[in-house]
Amino acid sequence: MARYIGAMCKLCRREAQKLFLKGERCYSSKCAITRRNSLPGQHGKGRKKQSEYGLQLREKQKARRFYGILESQFSKYFDMAERKQGITGENFLRLLESRLDNVVYRAGFAFSRKEARQLVRHGHFTVNGNKANIPSILLKCGDVVAVKPKSAENAKMKILLDKKRLVTVPQWISVDEMKATVLTLPNREDIDLEVSEHLIVELYSK
Repeated sequence: MARYIGAMCKLCRREAQKLFLKGERCYSSKCAITRRNSLPGQHGKGRKKQSEYGLQLREKQKARRFYGILESQFSKYFDMAERKQGITGENFLRLLESRLDNVVYRAGFAFSRKEARQLVRHGHFTVNGNKANIPSILLKCGDVVAVKPKSAENAKMKILLDKKRLVTVPQWISVDEMKATVLTLPNREDIDLEVSEHLIVELYSK
């Protein structure tokens, strides 16, 4: 499976905001945005004003990197959002938020989406009591994500479960000890992503 293996902090600097890609480090003074709040590269401080296309591309890249999704899958989610009733941009973000790895992260079972994907792939969670090791599973209202009893004894999981959560659990998810329930799919105001989704819609609609 293709995946990004480059420097994570460089992505945050490129988008000029925290994308919370490195877990606990993002909440500390070691965060790249705190230490070097400039675009990466030799000419990072001297970039010129962007074109309309450049602004649209940046919004798309920001959202894609925020959720850690590669381009092909990202565009598939957009196609799905277009076919749904309602506002395409909001449908799009709602689909991204309903991914299993995102819900694991939002529930506080991981300090980053990358870490959440790894935990899901290693089979530490169930969905409605069934084995679930695919991070891209789209959850629905009423779905219950739980840590496997055996996994709760895992040293890594113990640290995550015992440590004070750095992530604020959104209202559309209910967390009870080692399980999280999707109460409802999020509205736009429930998603704390600083992105103008209408620019992404404009980009893909060309």
